[in-house]
Amino acid sequence: MQHYHYIFTGSGLSALMTVYEMLLSGKFEDKSILLIDENTKKANDRTWCFWDENDTPPKGHPSKRGESFEEIVSKKWNQAIFANEKFNRVLELTPYQYKKINGLDFYELVFKKISEHKNIHFLNQKVVDFTELGNHCVVKTKEETFTCNKIFNSIYNPEAVKAQTKFPLIQQHFIGWFIKSKEAVFTPNYATFMDFSVEQKGNTRFMYVLPTSSTEALLEYTLFSKDLLPREEYESEIQKYIENLGITEYEIIEKEQGNIPMTCYPFWKHNTKNIINIGSAGGWTKASTGYTFKNASKKSKALVQFIKSEFDFTKFHKKDKFWFYDLLLLDILSSKNELGSKIFSSMFKKGSSTVIFKFLDEETSIWEDLQVIWKCPKMLFVKALFGRILK
Repeated sequence: MQHYHYIFTGSGLSALMTVYEMLLSGKFEDKSILLIDENTKKANDRTWCFWDENDTPPKGHPSKRGESFEEIVSKKWNQAIFANEKFNRVLELTPYQYKKINGLDFYELVFKKISEHKNIHFLNQKVVDFTELGNHCVVKTKEETFTCNKIFNSIYNPEAVKAQTKFPLIQQHFIGWFIKSKEAVFTPNYATFMDFSVEQKGNTRFMYVLPTSSTEALLEYTLFSKDLLPREEYESEIQKYIENLGITEYEIIEKEQGNIPMTCYPFWKHNTKNIINIGSAGGWTKASTGYTFKNASKKSKALVQFIKSEFDFTKFHKKDKFWFYDLLLLDILSSKNELGSKIFSSMFKKGSSTVIFKFLDEETSIWEDLQVIWKCPKMLFVKALFGRILK
């Protein structure tokens, strides 16, 4: 039975981010590492977007933060549009830019880095079980069994969340089409962050548009709600939106779909001394927005710093004020899902876009928090606060 220092059960974004940070640190060359996943990560299966400060380094130089993701950013936007049925606002993002990374480009970057290190291995198998036994752990696939010192698990199990009612679960679910149109209707410099002008139908529904040229864009029909829709409903709404843009002829280049759990459920309580849950399985997704890339980057850096000197994974997580802010929003959306448009619209209609994005990045002071919170419907959150106190 082969033994490793670290085994990653699942090799999604957070697992690859963590391994990548381990490699950048240069402190784990003497550790054997195994990643196990039934997905080979050789397809462009998703798109990640995030806002980041405009710190593009000169060609051939590392960025200020020591990351190398800038080289795989496929598109940047300096402005974003927020809209609903009553208003349309252009958000100036300075000092931020909205950035897009294609899944395959990220996989190739990380696996290229991994291939340069003989102590790291990838196994294309399905994990069926893992457990902690005293001072070591056991990981089983359909074909083999391994032992290790530590497990980083990113295989999401929704049953623990569904089995309780204290922490609501909202799904961010979407289908996206990347299209090329005959008509030049898109403005390449403007990303449509949220367009709530689509019919809400008792939910929080919006269109998300990322143009890469005047004739090409990714359009995603997105919901924050409890239940998924039939595939044809997402695609029907995308078709309507395309028609409303004045497009009469287009081809679909690619399609993507996803379902991201949005919850403040305390996944970290399932961590043990030698097993840590990461990614969606560890609550690394930003609960109020479903954004994953930036959160995974921050969490993976913190985790790698942690394991340089600490050996007990139960000590890793720390709850903060942003977790509580997110919890109140999810409480509202869980009971009154149709109010999502009202809440986000009140925030973006007059609020400082720079402060809002800083707030969503969990980097604001208390005073800046209040600048955002005061723009939201106050009674909704007061009622949610009292409801949460009584739970």
